[in-house]
Amino acid sequence: MVRTVYVGGEFVPENQAKVSVFDRGFLFADGVYEVTAVIAGKLVDYDMHMVRLKRSLGELNMSSPVSDDELLAVHRDLIKKNNLEEGGVYMQITRGVADRDFVRPETEAPMLIAFTQANDLLETPLAETGTKAITLPDIRWQRRDIKSIALLPQTMAKQAAKDAGVSKAWMVEDGYITEEASATTYIVADGKLITRPVSNAILSGITSKAVKALLNQTDIVLEERKFSVAEAYAADEAFVTSASSFVMPVVEIDGKKIGAGKPGPITKQLRDIYIKTALRDAI
Repeated sequence: MVRTVYVGGEFVPENQAKVSVFDRGFLFADGVYEVTAVIAGKLVDYDMHMVRLKRSLGELNMSSPVSDDELLAVHRDLIKKNNLEEGGVYMQITRGVADRDFVRPETEAPMLIAFTQANDLLETPLAETGTKAITLPDIRWQRRDIKSIALLPQTMAKQAAKDAGVSKAWMVEDGYITEEASATTYIVADGKLITRPVSNAILSGITSKAVKALLNQTDIVLEERKFSVAEAYAADEAFVTSASSFVMPVVEIDGKKIGAGKPGPITKQLRDIYIKTALRDAI
């Protein structure tokens, strides 16, 4: 089936979608993006994604070409037009078209594109078996809190993980884990759930934020601090959170088995609670 995508105010077949070679997103990665999960044909954590989108736009002094209501309508129309039951909606806003110049143009016409991707989120074998990861140096820029479309370091890390026969790349800076190439990292140690505090060094994950809000339904103690690679190796459990995988267990890092080498009880509990809540609250 040929997907319907959204480009600059129009819904078109994907094989007819076009963006100018002078779009600053194409020339300079001058843009931001969001990916919102879809389950049962509804959007998960949508409002929080849009709050983060506005923050990213603000950090780059960039405006949106559509209103909040129009953006929600685009998401819902894409889901309907593509009969999407489970997967996600990718959207990005760039500064738009201008002749190539490092200095941004005085007048802007931001460009919005969006499309759907079908994917199994609720029932996936990796949630049962767990995933494996390697660690790599974090070579990204210093404003990782902005959800920029400049993702070359992340793609390099993901490729390195695939070449190593695993699916996750945990990035390291000064001996401490920052985050996975496209997800927030967690470990469980000494009965505590540990994750790095939000700062410019990492992206503030939406699924991570939602999971933290659900901890009041449990007796799990959260400790927000940096943790080292050695601590990750020695952890009882490890997992990542993201809109494309929800709560995903990690059972091996750099060839070292984490805990019992299988998804742990806290990881399973949080995944179950998150999915139950997402199914209830999706819009």
